[in-house]
Parts: sequence; structure tokens; C-alpha cells
Amino acid sequence: MSNIYIGYHFTIAPLELGSEILIAELGEKAFESFIETETGISAYVQKDLWSETILEDIQILDNPEFKINYTFEEIEQVNWNEEWEKNFEAIEVDGKCHVRAPFHEKTNAEYDIVIEPKMSFGTGHHETTHMMIQHILETDFSNKKTLDMGCGTAILAILAEMKGAQPIDAIDIDNWCYLNSIENAERNNCKHISVYEGDASLLVEKKYDIIIANINRNILLNDMQQYVDCLNENGILFLSGFYTEDIPVISESCTSKGLTYVKQFERNNWVALKFVK
Repeated sequence: MSNIYIGYHFTIAPLELGSEILIAELGEKAFESFIETETGISAYVQKDLWSETILEDIQILDNPEFKINYTFEEIEQVNWNEEWEKNFEAIEVDGKCHVRAPFHEKTNAEYDIVIEPKMSFGTGHHETTHMMIQHILETDFSNKKTLDMGCGTAILAILAEMKGAQPIDAIDIDNWCYLNSIENAERNNCKHISVYEGDASLLVEKKYDIIIANINRNILLNDMQQYVDCLNENGILFLSGFYTEDIPVISESCTSKGLTYVKQFERNNWVALKFVK
């Protein structure tokens, strides 16, 4: 196996959705490692498996809804731990929740979450994950049956269990996220999280007291009725993954289905909304 890699460094706008789509497409090629950066992602492929046309069929690069630029370089003997550590810093939310990697020192935070995101998303650095953590910190999850939809690294499901939720379903359509969520749940000694690979079709005949859905505007709108149908009376729905300008259409979808708006957090034009049934 080659020790020489070709590293591609992408800048992406809009960042979150663009990164998810790009990684999914690159994953169909020979790319084997992905690292989140502040402006996009870095993707790595063994030189033996690389060709100058490797990006030829990557459709998002030609999509006018996204602005993506990249550079690439040849790298010898990539130290993946070092690359990953350079791009991952521990974070703290409201002085209560500390999200860190295994190589970070433990603090005395009330909720200490250890994750290793690998190729998944949801490290807590993104605005939407940060705001969803804020919502969870404010909410009583004791013995609440909870759904983490689009779970990514399962960071929100893990915090929900730490807050007393049980049982918890964590669902993601991405196989990397599914596998990483299982690992992270085990890493944090969670006993009540069941992880599933799939989409909203898995929600048939399910019922929850609290639903956490941090995905994107279009998927949320498409699946909103399914969320409402499986939410118990007086249940709570947390939504994020969209911008402030999307609030009217998201709110209209919720209220037209019988939900009541409660509050929101905003962070760098991203929003996280809370509704009750």
C-alpha cells in the first residue's frame, strides 16, 4: 500500500450542506479520509489510486448553488492523527457542556462528551450543533423517549442520554455516520441509544416525547409531517440546519400541522427553533 497521498483542500459555500454532498460524492471515488476545516474539507486519496480525472464526475462542483474551490498537493506518509488534531479543538457550550476528542484533557464540565468524528459531521463546532446543545441543556429529558434524526456523530443523542432521556433512537442515512454514532455512543458509555441507518421511512408507528432534527431545510420540510405524526401530545420538536431567512417557511410548515412556536437561537445567521405539540 502506498504511503504517498494526494490531498485536496476544498473551500465550500454554503458550508454544511455542500460539505455533506461533496464527501458523499468523493466517497464513491477512491478518497478514504476526510477532515473538516473552517472553510470546507480536506480529502485524501492514495497516489496509486489517483488520476488527473478523479474529480470529473463530481456533480456538485458544477452545481451553481454551491461555490467550491480547491487546491491539491502530494503528501508523503500522512499522519492522520496529527492532521485531525490540527483541525479539531475542544469546545464548551454555556459553561455546562464540554465536547472534546480523546486526546483533549477532561474538564469539570457538568456534561463531558468525548467524540471521534472521523468522516462524520457534528463535532459541536458548527453553529447548528452548538445551538441544539443549548436547547438540550435547557430541557428536561428525564425518561423522555427521544429521536436524534440526522444524528451525524450522535453528539446530541449522547447529551440527551446524559440529561436522562431513554430510550433514544439515533438515525442517519449516511453509513459513515451510522458507524461513527455507534462508536461514539459506546465511547461515552451510553446504554439507551439505538442507532439506525436510514431515513424518515423508519419512523412508521414510532412515538417520541422529544425529536431533535438537525438536517437541512429541504429534508425538514419534506419529512415534517412524519415528525409531527410520531410526536406525542405535549412533545417537543427541535429543528436546525437552516438560515434565518428560512424561518417563515419552516414555521409555516410546523404551525399548519398543529405545532406551536416556543423560542429560537440564532448564531451567525443559522437558526435552531423549538416547537411543541
